[in-house]
Amino acid sequence: VQLQASGGGLVQAGDSRRLSCAASGRTFGRYGMGWFRQAPGKEREFVAAISWSGGSAYYTEYTDSVKGRFTISRDGAKNTVYLQMNSLKPEDTAVYYCAAPRRPMAGREEEEYDYWGQGTLVTVSS
Repeated sequence: VQLQASGGGLVQAGDSRRLSCAASGRTFGRYGMGWFRQAPGKEREFVAAISWSGGSAYYTEYTDSVKGRFTISRDGAKNTVYLQMNSLKPEDTAVYYCAAPRRPMAGREEEEYDYWGQGTLVTVSS
């Protein structure tokens, strides 16, 4: 499984940005996906996850600091997961990583994930 993250860049506080993570190497729709981030000088942290709950149903979860601002979604036809980030703040500055587990459920812990993308840097200026 290969994951390719893209969409990072320099934005102003209050702006929006959409990150993409293209997956290849397995049947995309039946597995969870997640986004993590690592700010300068800090440990990597969970941001959002989307899990497959059967059929065409998925559910999502978010870390508290991004609830209401970020949205994770997926496009099965494109084997791609997105992270739509609105109302960006300087504290959102980080390298963002997409990750995938070997199962339908995608949780909050790094240990649950088996595959990682290379990361894409988002810088939010004040």
